[in-house]
Amino acid sequence: MAKNEITSALKIIPLGGLHEIGKNTCVFEYDDEIILLDAGLAFPTDGMHGVNIVLPDMTYVRENRHKIKGMIVTHGHEDHIGGVAFHLKQFEIPVIYGPRLALAMLEGKLEEAGVRDRTELRTVLPRDVVRIGKHFFVEYIRNTHSIADSFSVAIHTPLGVIIHTGDFKFDHTPVDGERFDLQRLAEHGEKGVLCLMSDSTNSEVPGFTPSETSVIGNLDRVFSQACGRLFVTTFASSVHRINIILQLAQKYNRVVTVVGRSMLNLIAHARNLGYIKCKDDLLQPLAAIRNLPDENVLILTTGSQGEPMSALTRIANQEHPHIKIRPGDTVVFSANPIPGNTIAVVNIIDKLMMQGANVIYGREKGIHVSGHGCQEDQKLMLALTRPKFFLPVHGEHRMLVKHAQTAQSMGIPAENMVIVQNGDIVELTPQSIRVIGKVPAGLELVDTSSSGMVSAKVLQERQKMAEEGIVTIATAIDWSGKLMAKPEIHLRGVVTSIERSLLQKWVQQRIEEVLSLRWLEFAQAFDGEQPEVDWGGLQEVLEREMIRSIRRELQCQPSVTLLMQIPEEPPVKAADGRRRRTRTTAQVAS
Repeated sequence: MAKNEITSALKIIPLGGLHEIGKNTCVFEYDDEIILLDAGLAFPTDGMHGVNIVLPDMTYVRENRHKIKGMIVTHGHEDHIGGVAFHLKQFEIPVIYGPRLALAMLEGKLEEAGVRDRTELRTVLPRDVVRIGKHFFVEYIRNTHSIADSFSVAIHTPLGVIIHTGDFKFDHTPVDGERFDLQRLAEHGEKGVLCLMSDSTNSEVPGFTPSETSVIGNLDRVFSQACGRLFVTTFASSVHRINIILQLAQKYNRVVTVVGRSMLNLIAHARNLGYIKCKDDLLQPLAAIRNLPDENVLILTTGSQGEPMSALTRIANQEHPHIKIRPGDTVVFSANPIPGNTIAVVNIIDKLMMQGANVIYGREKGIHVSGHGCQEDQKLMLALTRPKFFLPVHGEHRMLVKHAQTAQSMGIPAENMVIVQNGDIVELTPQSIRVIGKVPAGLELVDTSSSGMVSAKVLQERQKMAEEGIVTIATAIDWSGKLMAKPEIHLRGVVTSIERSLLQKWVQQRIEEVLSLRWLEFAQAFDGEQPEVDWGGLQEVLEREMIRSIRRELQCQPSVTLLMQIPEEPPVKAADGRRRRTRTTAQVAS
Protein backbone atom coordinates (compact mmCIF):
# COMPACT_ATOMS: atom_id res chain seq x y z
CA MET A 1 0.00 0.00 0.00
CA ALA A 2 1.40 3.41 -0.93
CA LYS A 3 1.88 5.87 1.92
CA ASN A 4 -0.61 8.32 0.45
CA GLU A 5 -3.24 5.57 0.66
CA ILE A 6 -2.77 5.04 4.39
CA THR A 7 -5.91 5.98 6.27
CA SER A 8 -5.27 4.47 9.71
CA ALA A 9 -2.64 4.68 12.42
CA LEU A 10 -1.13 1.62 14.05
CA LYS A 11 -1.98 1.17 17.71
CA ILE A 12 0.56 -0.50 19.97
CA ILE A 13 -0.87 -1.38 23.41
CA PRO A 14 1.44 -3.08 25.91
CA LEU A 15 -0.60 -4.87 28.57
CA GLY A 16 2.31 -6.29 30.58
CA GLY A 17 6.08 -6.10 30.85
CA LEU A 18 6.44 -2.35 31.45
CA HIS A 19 7.45 -0.92 34.84
CA GLU A 20 7.97 -4.55 35.86
CA ILE A 21 9.78 -7.76 34.99
CA GLY A 22 7.29 -10.37 33.77
CA LYS A 23 3.90 -10.99 32.12
CA ASN A 24 5.05 -9.60 28.77
CA THR A 25 2.02 -9.09 26.56
CA CYS A 26 1.51 -6.63 23.70
CA VAL A 27 -1.34 -5.80 21.31
CA PHE A 28 -0.84 -4.52 17.76
CA GLU A 29 -4.02 -3.13 16.20
CA TYR A 30 -4.64 -1.78 12.70
CA ASP A 31 -8.17 -1.04 11.48
CA ASP A 32 -10.29 -4.03 12.55
CA GLU A 33 -7.42 -6.46 13.14
CA ILE A 34 -5.47 -7.34 16.29
CA ILE A 35 -2.40 -9.52 16.69
CA LEU A 36 -0.89 -10.41 20.05
CA LEU A 37 2.83 -10.63 20.73
CA ASP A 38 3.53 -13.04 23.60
CA ALA A 39 1.29 -13.64 26.60
CA GLY A 40 3.32 -14.09 29.74
CA LEU A 41 2.75 -14.40 33.45
CA ALA A 42 4.46 -13.27 36.64
CA PHE A 43 4.68 -14.86 40.05
CA PRO A 44 2.95 -13.46 43.14
CA THR A 45 4.59 -11.14 45.63
CA ASP A 46 4.59 -11.86 49.36
CA GLY A 47 1.37 -9.88 49.86
CA MET A 48 -0.63 -11.91 47.32
CA HIS A 49 -1.80 -14.59 49.73
CA GLY A 50 -3.07 -17.77 48.09
CA VAL A 51 -2.32 -16.48 44.59
CA ASN A 52 -0.45 -18.83 42.24
CA ILE A 53 -0.19 -16.85 39.02
CA VAL A 54 -0.32 -13.15 38.10
CA LEU A 55 -1.62 -12.20 34.65
CA PRO A 56 -2.15 -8.84 32.95
CA ASP A 57 -5.66 -7.42 32.78
CA MET A 58 -6.98 -8.69 29.44
CA THR A 59 -10.27 -6.75 29.48
CA TYR A 60 -9.43 -4.87 26.27
CA VAL A 61 -8.60 -8.08 24.42
CA ARG A 62 -11.74 -9.83 25.66
CA GLU A 63 -13.88 -6.91 24.56
CA ASN A 64 -12.24 -6.98 21.12
CA ARG A 65 -11.94 -10.72 20.73
CA HIS A 66 -13.68 -10.55 17.34
CA LYS A 67 -10.67 -8.62 15.97
CA ILE A 68 -8.02 -11.17 17.01
CA LYS A 69 -6.27 -12.70 14.00
CA GLY A 70 -3.39 -14.49 15.70
CA MET A 71 -0.46 -14.45 18.10
CA ILE A 72 3.31 -14.18 17.72
CA VAL A 73 5.45 -16.08 20.25
CA THR A 74 9.11 -14.99 20.46
CA HIS A 75 10.49 -17.71 22.78
CA GLY A 76 9.54 -20.19 25.47
CA HIS A 77 10.08 -18.41 28.79
CA GLU A 78 7.14 -18.41 31.21
CA ASP A 79 7.01 -14.61 31.26
CA HIS A 80 6.25 -14.80 27.52
CA ILE A 81 4.04 -17.90 27.07
CA GLY A 82 2.79 -18.77 30.57
CA GLY A 83 -0.51 -16.89 30.24
CA VAL A 84 -1.69 -18.39 26.95
CA ALA A 85 -3.58 -21.35 28.45
CA PHE A 86 -5.45 -19.06 30.88
CA HIS A 87 -6.43 -16.62 28.12
CA LEU A 88 -7.71 -19.38 25.83
CA LYS A 89 -10.31 -20.23 28.47
CA GLN A 90 -11.79 -16.77 27.86
CA PHE A 91 -11.30 -16.17 24.13
CA GLU A 92 -10.07 -18.05 21.09
CA ILE A 93 -6.90 -17.24 19.17
CA PRO A 94 -7.16 -18.50 15.58
CA VAL A 95 -3.46 -19.30 15.19
CA ILE A 96 -0.27 -19.05 17.25
CA TYR A 97 3.08 -18.87 15.46
CA GLY A 98 6.30 -19.59 17.32
CA PRO A 99 9.61 -21.46 17.52
CA ARG A 100 9.65 -25.24 17.87
CA LEU A 101 10.78 -25.36 21.50
CA ALA A 102 8.33 -22.70 22.66
CA LEU A 103 5.38 -24.37 20.93
CA ALA A 104 6.37 -27.82 22.20
CA MET A 105 6.25 -26.45 25.75
CA LEU A 106 3.05 -24.53 25.02
CA GLU A 107 1.27 -27.54 23.57
CA GLY A 108 1.71 -29.45 26.83
CA LYS A 109 0.31 -26.53 28.81
CA LEU A 110 -2.73 -26.24 26.54
CA GLU A 111 -3.48 -29.97 26.71
CA GLU A 112 -3.20 -29.94 30.49
CA ALA A 113 -5.59 -26.97 30.67
CA GLY A 114 -8.04 -28.58 28.23
CA VAL A 115 -7.87 -25.76 25.68
CA ARG A 116 -5.73 -27.31 22.95
CA ASP A 117 -8.68 -27.18 20.53
CA ARG A 118 -9.10 -23.40 20.90
CA THR A 119 -6.13 -22.49 18.71
CA GLU A 120 -3.83 -23.80 15.99
CA LEU A 121 -0.11 -24.01 16.70
CA ARG A 122 2.26 -23.44 13.78
CA THR A 123 6.05 -23.65 14.14
CA VAL A 124 8.39 -21.28 12.34
CA LEU A 125 12.05 -21.37 11.33
CA PRO A 126 14.56 -18.52 10.99
CA ARG A 127 13.60 -15.99 8.30
CA ASP A 128 10.13 -17.51 7.86
CA VAL A 129 7.50 -14.90 7.01
CA VAL A 130 3.89 -15.55 8.08
CA ARG A 131 0.78 -13.58 7.16
CA ILE A 132 -1.68 -12.79 9.94
CA GLY A 133 -4.92 -11.18 8.77
CA LYS A 134 -4.91 -8.67 5.90
CA HIS A 135 -2.44 -6.16 7.31
CA PHE A 136 0.35 -8.01 9.15
CA PHE A 137 3.31 -9.95 7.77
CA VAL A 138 5.69 -11.20 10.47
CA GLU A 139 9.27 -12.29 9.83
CA TYR A 140 11.15 -14.35 12.42
CA ILE A 141 14.81 -13.36 12.92
CA ARG A 142 17.07 -15.66 14.95
CA ASN A 143 18.51 -14.01 18.07
CA THR A 144 20.50 -15.22 21.08
CA HIS A 145 19.11 -15.39 24.61
CA SER A 146 19.29 -17.67 27.66
CA ILE A 147 16.86 -20.15 26.11
CA ALA A 148 17.29 -21.97 22.82
CA ASP A 149 15.14 -21.19 19.78
CA SER A 150 14.66 -17.50 20.53
CA PHE A 151 13.64 -14.85 17.99
CA SER A 152 13.25 -11.19 17.28
CA VAL A 153 10.47 -10.29 14.83
CA ALA A 154 10.03 -7.82 12.00
CA ILE A 155 6.35 -6.90 11.80
CA HIS A 156 5.48 -5.54 8.35
CA THR A 157 2.45 -3.21 8.51
CA PRO A 158 0.87 -0.81 6.01
CA LEU A 159 2.82 1.99 7.73
CA GLY A 160 6.23 0.35 7.73
CA VAL A 161 8.34 -2.21 9.58
CA ILE A 162 8.27 -2.56 13.36
CA ILE A 163 11.20 -4.49 14.85
CA HIS A 164 10.46 -6.10 18.21
CA THR A 165 13.67 -7.52 19.64
CA GLY A 166 12.09 -9.96 22.07
CA ASP A 167 14.52 -10.84 24.86
CA PHE A 168 18.05 -10.72 23.47
CA LYS A 169 21.77 -10.31 23.87
CA PHE A 170 24.48 -10.52 21.22
CA ASP A 171 26.20 -13.84 21.96
CA HIS A 172 28.84 -14.41 19.27
CA THR A 173 29.81 -17.85 20.63
CA PRO A 174 26.44 -19.42 21.53
CA VAL A 175 26.45 -22.87 23.11
CA ASP A 176 24.20 -24.32 20.39
CA GLY A 177 26.01 -22.58 17.51
CA GLU A 178 22.83 -20.71 16.47
CA ARG A 179 24.11 -17.16 16.00
CA PHE A 180 22.14 -13.91 15.96
CA ASP A 181 21.11 -13.08 12.39
CA LEU A 182 22.84 -9.68 12.34
CA GLN A 183 22.75 -9.56 8.56
CA ARG A 184 18.97 -9.62 8.44
CA LEU A 185 18.69 -6.90 11.07
CA ALA A 186 21.09 -4.74 9.07
CA GLU A 187 19.11 -5.33 5.87
CA HIS A 188 15.97 -4.06 7.56
CA GLY A 189 17.90 -1.10 8.91
CA GLU A 190 19.14 -0.29 5.40
CA LYS A 191 15.62 -0.44 3.92
CA GLY A 192 14.12 1.54 6.79
CA VAL A 193 12.65 0.62 10.18
CA LEU A 194 9.73 2.74 11.30
CA CYS A 195 9.95 1.80 14.99
CA LEU A 196 12.18 -0.32 17.22
CA MET A 197 10.74 -1.92 20.36
CA SER A 198 13.72 -3.16 22.36
CA ASP A 199 14.46 -5.15 25.54
CA SER A 200 15.49 -2.76 28.35
CA THR A 201 16.32 -5.21 31.17
CA ASN A 202 20.05 -4.45 31.47
CA SER A 203 19.97 -0.84 30.24
CA GLU A 204 21.68 0.35 33.44
CA VAL A 205 24.65 -2.01 33.00
CA PRO A 206 27.59 -0.79 30.87
CA GLY A 207 29.41 -2.97 28.37
CA PHE A 208 28.34 -6.14 26.56
CA THR A 209 26.67 -9.09 28.27
CA PRO A 210 29.19 -11.98 28.33
CA SER A 211 28.65 -15.06 26.22
CA GLU A 212 27.01 -18.10 27.78
CA THR A 213 30.23 -20.01 27.13
CA SER A 214 32.06 -17.74 29.60
CA VAL A 215 30.61 -19.72 32.53
CA ILE A 216 32.03 -23.06 31.37
CA GLY A 217 35.51 -22.60 32.87
CA ASN A 218 34.21 -21.44 36.25
CA LEU A 219 31.64 -24.24 36.47
CA ASP A 220 34.33 -26.71 35.45
CA ARG A 221 36.46 -25.52 38.39
CA VAL A 222 33.55 -25.99 40.80
CA PHE A 223 32.90 -29.51 39.51
CA SER A 224 36.55 -30.47 39.81
CA GLN A 225 36.72 -29.33 43.45
CA ALA A 226 33.46 -30.87 44.69
CA CYS A 227 34.14 -34.00 46.75
CA GLY A 228 30.67 -35.12 47.83
CA ARG A 229 27.28 -34.92 46.21
CA LEU A 230 26.87 -31.97 43.88
CA PHE A 231 23.60 -30.00 43.73
CA VAL A 232 23.18 -27.45 40.92
CA THR A 233 20.25 -25.08 40.59
CA THR A 234 19.53 -22.74 37.69
CA PHE A 235 16.54 -21.36 35.82
CA ALA A 236 14.47 -24.31 34.64
CA SER A 237 14.28 -22.84 31.13
CA SER A 238 18.01 -22.17 30.72
CA VAL A 239 18.56 -24.79 28.04
CA HIS A 240 22.13 -23.68 27.27
CA ARG A 241 23.17 -23.73 30.95
CA ILE A 242 21.59 -27.13 31.48
CA ASN A 243 23.44 -28.42 28.43
CA ILE A 244 26.74 -27.17 29.90
CA ILE A 245 25.98 -28.78 33.27
CA LEU A 246 25.17 -32.14 31.66
CA GLN A 247 28.39 -32.08 29.64
CA LEU A 248 30.43 -31.33 32.78
CA ALA A 249 28.63 -34.11 34.68
CA GLN A 250 29.65 -36.52 31.95
CA LYS A 251 33.23 -35.23 32.07
CA TYR A 252 33.48 -35.80 35.84
CA ASN A 253 31.67 -39.15 35.80
CA ARG A 254 28.60 -37.98 37.71
CA VAL A 255 25.17 -39.47 37.13
CA VAL A 256 22.45 -36.80 36.96
CA THR A 257 19.01 -36.89 38.51
CA VAL A 258 16.62 -34.02 37.78
CA VAL A 259 14.31 -32.79 40.55
CA GLY A 260 11.52 -30.37 39.67
CA ARG A 261 8.65 -30.82 37.24
CA SER A 262 9.31 -27.72 35.13
CA MET A 263 12.93 -28.67 34.55
CA LEU A 264 12.02 -32.27 33.73
CA ASN A 265 9.50 -31.09 31.13
CA LEU A 266 11.92 -28.65 29.52
CA ILE A 267 14.75 -31.17 29.31
CA ALA A 268 12.41 -33.71 27.71
CA HIS A 269 11.29 -31.24 25.02
CA ALA A 270 14.81 -29.90 24.44
CA ARG A 271 16.23 -33.42 24.03
CA ASN A 272 13.49 -34.39 21.57
CA LEU A 273 14.30 -31.31 19.46
CA GLY A 274 18.05 -31.78 19.71
CA TYR A 275 18.83 -28.69 21.82
CA ILE A 276 20.20 -30.85 24.64
CA LYS A 277 22.50 -33.73 23.73
CA CYS A 278 23.67 -36.31 26.23
CA LYS A 279 23.88 -40.07 26.66
CA ASP A 280 20.68 -41.75 27.78
CA ASP A 281 22.32 -43.36 30.81
CA LEU A 282 23.57 -39.98 32.11
CA LEU A 283 20.08 -39.12 33.36
CA GLN A 284 18.76 -41.45 36.03
CA PRO A 285 15.75 -41.42 38.40
CA LEU A 286 16.33 -40.50 42.03
CA ALA A 287 16.03 -44.09 43.23
CA ALA A 288 18.87 -45.19 40.94
CA ILE A 289 21.49 -42.89 42.50
CA ARG A 290 20.95 -43.76 46.16
CA ASN A 291 23.54 -46.50 46.19
CA LEU A 292 26.13 -44.57 44.16
CA PRO A 293 29.19 -42.98 45.81
CA ASP A 294 28.58 -39.32 46.62
CA GLU A 295 31.34 -38.21 44.24
CA ASN A 296 29.40 -39.78 41.34
CA VAL A 297 26.09 -37.95 41.99
CA LEU A 298 24.76 -34.68 40.60
CA ILE A 299 21.28 -33.45 41.51
CA LEU A 300 19.97 -30.81 39.09
CA THR A 301 17.12 -28.95 40.73
CA THR A 302 14.70 -26.08 40.43
CA GLY A 303 14.57 -23.35 43.07
CA SER A 304 17.28 -20.87 42.07
CA GLN A 305 14.90 -18.00 42.93
CA GLY A 306 13.78 -19.35 46.30
CA GLU A 307 10.30 -20.26 45.02
CA PRO A 308 8.28 -21.57 48.01
CA MET A 309 7.23 -24.88 46.41
CA SER A 310 10.41 -25.57 44.45
CA ALA A 311 12.51 -28.67 45.07
CA LEU A 312 15.52 -26.82 46.51
CA THR A 313 13.36 -24.81 48.93
CA ARG A 314 11.78 -28.00 50.22
CA ILE A 315 15.25 -29.57 50.57
CA ALA A 316 16.52 -26.53 52.49
CA ASN A 317 13.44 -26.63 54.75
CA GLN A 318 14.01 -30.37 55.32
CA GLU A 319 10.59 -31.06 53.85
CA HIS A 320 11.61 -33.05 50.77
CA PRO A 321 10.52 -36.69 51.18
CA HIS A 322 13.58 -38.22 49.50
CA ILE A 323 16.51 -35.77 49.67
CA LYS A 324 18.30 -34.50 52.77
CA ILE A 325 21.39 -32.30 52.87
CA ARG A 326 24.48 -33.96 54.34
CA PRO A 327 27.78 -32.40 55.48
CA GLY A 328 30.12 -32.41 52.50
CA ASP A 329 27.43 -31.69 49.89
CA THR A 330 28.13 -28.81 47.47
CA VAL A 331 25.23 -26.64 46.30
CA VAL A 332 25.81 -24.36 43.30
CA PHE A 333 23.52 -21.43 42.47
CA SER A 334 24.12 -20.93 38.74
CA ALA A 335 21.69 -17.99 38.67
CA ASN A 336 21.43 -14.55 40.22
CA PRO A 337 18.25 -13.58 42.09
CA ILE A 338 15.92 -11.39 40.05
CA PRO A 339 14.58 -8.24 41.75
CA GLY A 340 12.28 -9.14 44.63
CA ASN A 341 13.70 -12.62 45.20
CA THR A 342 16.94 -11.75 47.00
CA ILE A 343 15.65 -12.29 50.55
CA ALA A 344 14.10 -15.65 49.68
CA VAL A 345 17.32 -16.83 48.03
CA VAL A 346 19.51 -15.65 50.94
CA ASN A 347 17.27 -17.51 53.39
CA ILE A 348 17.65 -20.73 51.39
CA ILE A 349 21.44 -20.32 51.29
CA ASP A 350 21.55 -19.85 55.08
CA LYS A 351 19.47 -22.96 55.70
CA LEU A 352 21.63 -25.07 53.39
CA MET A 353 24.81 -23.87 55.11
CA MET A 354 23.40 -24.61 58.57
CA GLN A 355 22.87 -28.21 57.47
CA GLY A 356 26.54 -28.54 56.46
CA ALA A 357 26.46 -27.79 52.73
CA ASN A 358 29.17 -25.84 50.93
CA VAL A 359 27.13 -23.26 48.99
CA ILE A 360 28.65 -21.52 45.97
CA TYR A 361 26.84 -18.40 44.83
CA GLY A 362 27.33 -14.76 43.87
CA ARG A 363 28.20 -12.71 40.80
CA GLU A 364 31.92 -12.76 41.55
CA LYS A 365 32.02 -16.55 41.08
CA GLY A 366 31.31 -16.15 37.34
CA ILE A 367 28.91 -19.10 37.20
CA HIS A 368 25.99 -17.15 35.73
CA VAL A 369 25.54 -14.64 32.93
CA SER A 370 22.40 -12.78 31.95
CA GLY A 371 20.36 -13.53 28.86
CA HIS A 372 19.65 -9.82 28.32
CA GLY A 373 21.85 -7.32 26.53
CA CYS A 374 23.64 -4.51 28.37
CA GLN A 375 24.20 -0.98 27.09
CA GLU A 376 26.61 -1.90 24.28
CA ASP A 377 24.28 -4.67 23.07
CA GLN A 378 21.45 -2.14 23.02
CA LYS A 379 23.59 0.36 21.09
CA LEU A 380 24.45 -2.31 18.53
CA MET A 381 20.76 -3.11 18.09
CA LEU A 382 20.01 0.58 17.51
CA ALA A 383 22.93 0.90 15.09
CA LEU A 384 21.86 -2.12 13.04
CA THR A 385 18.16 -1.24 12.79
CA ARG A 386 18.49 2.59 12.56
CA PRO A 387 14.83 3.17 13.53
CA LYS A 388 12.95 6.43 13.02
CA PHE A 389 10.98 5.95 16.26
CA PHE A 390 11.93 4.14 19.44
CA LEU A 391 9.83 2.46 22.14
CA PRO A 392 11.75 0.89 25.07
CA VAL A 393 9.98 -2.19 26.47
CA HIS A 394 10.55 -5.07 28.90
CA GLY A 395 11.78 -3.44 32.09
CA GLU A 396 11.10 -1.35 35.15
CA HIS A 397 10.66 2.40 34.76
CA ARG A 398 14.27 3.38 35.45
CA MET A 399 15.40 0.81 32.86
CA LEU A 400 13.09 2.27 30.23
CA VAL A 401 14.36 5.78 30.98
CA LYS A 402 17.99 4.72 30.75
CA HIS A 403 17.38 2.88 27.49
CA ALA A 404 15.74 6.00 26.05
CA GLN A 405 18.81 8.01 27.05
CA THR A 406 21.02 5.48 25.27
CA ALA A 407 18.85 5.82 22.16
CA GLN A 408 19.23 9.61 22.30
CA SER A 409 23.01 9.20 22.46
CA MET A 410 22.69 7.17 19.24
CA GLY A 411 20.99 10.06 17.46
CA ILE A 412 17.26 9.37 17.93
CA PRO A 413 15.50 12.65 18.85
CA ALA A 414 13.63 12.75 22.17
CA GLU A 415 10.40 13.62 20.36
CA ASN A 416 10.70 10.37 18.37
CA MET A 417 10.36 8.13 21.41
CA VAL A 418 7.89 7.59 24.23
CA ILE A 419 8.16 5.94 27.62
CA VAL A 420 4.86 4.28 28.36
CA GLN A 421 3.07 2.24 30.99
CA ASN A 422 0.99 -0.91 30.67
CA GLY A 423 -2.33 0.01 29.08
CA ASP A 424 -1.12 3.11 27.24
CA ILE A 425 -2.31 3.34 23.64
CA VAL A 426 0.65 4.28 21.47
CA GLU A 427 -0.41 5.71 18.13
CA LEU A 428 2.19 5.29 15.40
CA THR A 429 2.07 6.98 11.99
CA PRO A 430 4.81 7.51 9.41
CA GLN A 431 5.25 11.00 10.86
CA SER A 432 4.72 10.63 14.63
CA ILE A 433 4.60 8.52 17.75
CA ARG A 434 2.45 9.55 20.71
CA VAL A 435 0.23 8.27 23.51
CA ILE A 436 -3.45 8.93 22.77
CA GLY A 437 -5.24 7.17 25.61
CA LYS A 438 -5.36 4.19 27.93
CA VAL A 439 -7.12 0.83 28.24
CA PRO A 440 -7.64 -1.16 31.46
CA ALA A 441 -4.27 -2.36 32.69
CA GLY A 442 -4.04 -4.04 36.05
CA LEU A 443 -3.61 -7.54 37.37
CA GLU A 444 -5.65 -10.70 37.08
CA LEU A 445 -4.81 -13.05 39.93
CA VAL A 446 -5.21 -16.82 39.64
CA ASP A 447 -5.49 -19.40 42.41
CA THR A 448 -6.59 -23.02 42.58
CA SER A 449 -10.30 -22.30 43.18
CA SER A 450 -12.97 -23.48 40.76
CA SER A 451 -13.29 -20.03 39.19
CA GLY A 452 -9.53 -19.56 39.17
CA MET A 453 -9.67 -15.79 39.59
CA VAL A 454 -9.05 -13.82 42.78
CA SER A 455 -10.88 -10.49 43.05
CA ALA A 456 -9.22 -7.42 44.51
CA LYS A 457 -11.65 -7.54 47.44
CA VAL A 458 -10.76 -11.14 48.28
CA LEU A 459 -7.06 -10.36 48.07
CA GLN A 460 -7.50 -7.40 50.43
CA GLU A 461 -9.35 -9.64 52.88
CA ARG A 462 -6.59 -12.26 52.71
CA GLN A 463 -3.93 -9.64 53.27
CA LYS A 464 -5.82 -8.17 56.21
CA MET A 465 -6.18 -11.59 57.82
CA ALA A 466 -2.47 -12.26 57.29
CA GLU A 467 -1.43 -8.94 58.79
CA GLU A 468 -3.95 -8.50 61.62
CA GLY A 469 -5.45 -11.95 62.19
CA ILE A 470 -9.07 -13.02 62.52
CA VAL A 471 -11.52 -13.17 65.42
CA THR A 472 -14.50 -15.52 65.21
CA ILE A 473 -17.39 -15.26 67.67
CA ALA A 474 -20.10 -17.92 67.91
CA THR A 475 -23.24 -17.13 69.87
CA ALA A 476 -26.71 -18.65 70.31
CA ILE A 477 -29.87 -16.59 71.02
CA ASP A 478 -33.33 -17.79 72.01
CA TRP A 479 -36.76 -16.45 71.01
CA SER A 480 -36.85 -14.10 73.96
CA GLY A 481 -33.60 -12.34 73.04
CA LYS A 482 -31.45 -14.06 75.67
CA LEU A 483 -28.17 -15.90 75.26
CA MET A 484 -28.62 -19.68 75.36
CA ALA A 485 -24.95 -20.21 76.32
CA LYS A 486 -21.74 -18.29 76.78
CA PRO A 487 -20.36 -17.06 73.43
CA GLU A 488 -17.32 -18.86 72.08
CA ILE A 489 -14.43 -16.76 70.82
CA HIS A 490 -11.55 -17.94 68.64
CA LEU A 491 -8.46 -15.90 67.75
CA ARG A 492 -6.14 -16.71 64.85
CA GLY A 493 -3.04 -14.63 64.26
CA VAL A 494 -4.09 -11.97 66.80
CA VAL A 495 -1.52 -10.74 69.32
CA THR A 496 -3.06 -9.65 72.62
CA SER A 497 -2.15 -9.62 76.29
CA ILE A 498 -5.79 -10.07 77.37
CA GLU A 499 -6.57 -13.49 78.83
CA ARG A 500 -9.03 -15.55 76.83
CA SER A 501 -11.48 -15.88 79.76
CA LEU A 502 -11.56 -12.12 80.29
CA LEU A 503 -12.06 -11.49 76.59
CA GLN A 504 -14.90 -14.01 76.49
CA LYS A 505 -16.57 -12.40 79.50
CA TRP A 506 -16.24 -8.96 77.94
CA VAL A 507 -17.74 -10.16 74.62
CA GLN A 508 -20.67 -11.72 76.47
CA GLN A 509 -21.38 -8.48 78.28
CA ARG A 510 -21.35 -6.48 75.05
CA ILE A 511 -23.74 -8.91 73.31
CA GLU A 512 -26.11 -8.87 76.28
CA GLU A 513 -26.08 -5.05 76.31
CA VAL A 514 -26.98 -4.89 72.61
CA LEU A 515 -29.77 -7.46 73.05
CA SER A 516 -31.15 -5.60 76.06
CA LEU A 517 -31.20 -2.25 74.27
CA ARG A 518 -32.21 -3.28 70.73
CA TRP A 519 -34.05 -6.62 70.83
CA LEU A 520 -37.47 -5.07 70.34
CA GLU A 521 -36.30 -3.39 67.12
CA PHE A 522 -36.03 -6.84 65.53
CA ALA A 523 -38.58 -8.98 67.42
CA GLN A 524 -42.26 -8.20 66.94
CA ALA A 525 -44.68 -9.12 69.69
CA PHE A 526 -46.45 -12.46 69.38
CA ASP A 527 -49.40 -12.17 67.03
CA GLY A 528 -51.54 -15.21 67.33
CA GLU A 529 -49.22 -18.19 67.45
CA GLN A 530 -46.05 -17.15 65.57
CA PRO A 531 -43.27 -14.73 66.63
CA GLU A 532 -41.47 -12.76 63.90
CA VAL A 533 -37.80 -11.95 64.38
CA ASP A 534 -35.49 -10.21 61.88
CA TRP A 535 -32.54 -12.45 62.62
CA GLY A 536 -30.50 -11.09 59.70
CA GLY A 537 -30.86 -7.51 60.86
CA LEU A 538 -29.97 -8.48 64.44
CA GLN A 539 -26.88 -10.38 63.32
CA GLU A 540 -25.71 -7.40 61.26
CA VAL A 541 -26.03 -5.04 64.25
CA LEU A 542 -24.24 -7.46 66.59
CA GLU A 543 -21.39 -8.03 64.14
CA ARG A 544 -20.93 -4.30 63.55
CA GLU A 545 -20.79 -3.70 67.30
CA MET A 546 -18.32 -6.57 67.80
CA ILE A 547 -16.02 -5.21 65.05
CA ARG A 548 -15.99 -1.75 66.59
CA SER A 549 -15.57 -2.91 70.17
CA ILE A 550 -12.97 -5.65 69.59
CA ARG A 551 -10.74 -3.44 67.46
CA ARG A 552 -10.90 -0.73 70.14
CA GLU A 553 -10.20 -3.20 72.94
CA LEU A 554 -7.36 -5.10 71.19
CA GLN A 555 -5.79 -2.01 69.63
CA CYS A 556 -5.49 -3.72 66.23
CA GLN A 557 -7.61 -4.28 63.12
CA PRO A 558 -8.42 -8.00 62.86
CA SER A 559 -11.16 -9.37 60.64
CA VAL A 560 -14.18 -10.14 62.82
CA THR A 561 -16.82 -12.73 61.94
CA LEU A 562 -19.96 -13.35 64.00
CA LEU A 563 -21.70 -16.71 63.74
CA MET A 564 -25.22 -16.59 65.22
CA GLN A 565 -27.36 -19.61 65.96
CA ILE A 566 -31.10 -19.34 66.61
CA PRO A 567 -33.51 -21.87 68.13
CA GLU A 568 -34.68 -24.71 65.96
CA GLU A 569 -38.41 -24.07 66.48
CA PRO A 570 -40.51 -20.98 67.24
CA PRO A 571 -42.97 -21.27 70.17
CA VAL A 572 -46.73 -21.46 69.52
CA LYS A 573 -49.74 -21.40 71.83
CA ALA A 574 -51.49 -24.66 72.52
CA ALA A 575 -55.18 -24.96 73.41
CA ASP A 576 -54.35 -24.98 77.12
CA GLY A 577 -52.48 -21.67 76.74
CA ARG A 578 -49.03 -23.19 77.17
CA ARG A 579 -46.15 -22.50 74.80
CA ARG A 580 -45.43 -25.45 72.51
CA ARG A 581 -42.78 -26.08 69.84
CA THR A 582 -43.41 -26.62 66.15
CA ARG A 583 -40.95 -28.31 63.86
CA THR A 584 -38.87 -25.92 61.77
CA THR A 585 -35.38 -25.94 60.37
CA ALA A 586 -32.50 -24.66 62.47
CA GLN A 587 -31.09 -21.34 61.25
CA VAL A 588 -27.52 -20.16 61.50
CA ALA A 589 -26.61 -16.72 60.24
CA SER A 590 -22.97 -16.07 59.45
